[in-house]
Amino acid sequence: MSAGQKVGRPGTAPVTGQVLRTRSGVISLRFHGRSLVVGVGLALATAVVGVVSLTTGSYAATVPDVIATVLGGGPDGLDFIVNQLRLPRFSVAVMVGAALGISGAMFQSISRNPLGSPDVIGFTTGSATGALVVILLLGGGLQNVAVGAVAGGLATAALVYTLAFRRGAQGFRLILTGIGISAMLAAFNSYLLTRAALVDAHAAQLWLTGSLNGRRWEHALPLSLALLVLVPVALALGRRMSLLEMGDETAGARGVPAEPTRLALLVTSVALAAVATATAGPIAFVALAAPQLARRLTGSPGSGLLPAAWMGSLLLAASDLAAQRALAPTQLPVGIGTAAIGGLYLAWLLGREWRKR
Repeated sequence: MSAGQKVGRPGTAPVTGQVLRTRSGVISLRFHGRSLVVGVGLALATAVVGVVSLTTGSYAATVPDVIATVLGGGPDGLDFIVNQLRLPRFSVAVMVGAALGISGAMFQSISRNPLGSPDVIGFTTGSATGALVVILLLGGGLQNVAVGAVAGGLATAALVYTLAFRRGAQGFRLILTGIGISAMLAAFNSYLLTRAALVDAHAAQLWLTGSLNGRRWEHALPLSLALLVLVPVALALGRRMSLLEMGDETAGARGVPAEPTRLALLVTSVALAAVATATAGPIAFVALAAPQLARRLTGSPGSGLLPAAWMGSLLLAASDLAAQRALAPTQLPVGIGTAAIGGLYLAWLLGREWRKR
């Protein structure tokens, strides 16, 4: 491997950063030094949240005891609490947050709008519709609910893309169409809840809030397998996404077909949001805030998929920790915390965009 500086592409603003490439030049990787530092910092902060999550609660434990328990030893009684309750819940929080962070970054790049996120555009609402149909109408189990959520999100994305397509699917049309479809699906979801039995409606409403309560390894394993497929695809599309942000004509001149690339980005980002929703329910505002916060920390104008992933993981893991401990022993759904924080962030973002005009 060799390292060098990349000074930019002809006709574009210079791009700074280190480039790692093989001697043959077949494989090369460019990274921004500040982005790397920020990513490491976010990962360490997430690890700190994980340590606090694993060691605190109704059964307090020390860090050495937790490490020993994870490795197969530790005090009696701690194995079930750490390995079957706390660790899978934290793992799910990290993976769901990462999926939402990457999905939000891709949506904002496609729409070229800071409000472009799967919960604002309505794809998570579509996932919720698919899950509600399975829960309330079909009486399906855990796996069926997950399949319904993914199918609902993809079907909603296909509908929004089709309705917004007119000589290309431009960002503002995607957002406006998505908001309209989201309102219709939210009304349909409410109708389903009013027609359901009380017990089923209560269970469905809890799922709609977004929660990590009761998440076990059977939830974490399918999610990890999905991310092993989707995250490399997203990262592979990252360079094309950066070129697409320069404009369709510029991207086309550099050999990147605009509409097929936009469609591939849309499908990948919807799939990420759908599998996250299928695992934890529709958790609001993480996909909206994580890419913006990561971009401000890195100072990079690019998509920043990995920093957005780590920021999403940190936001969701920290929010879940607060939801567990704020009113202990009562545990709140994490969706309540992210909605409260995200609402404040959205108000600030809208005010900032308004002042720019």
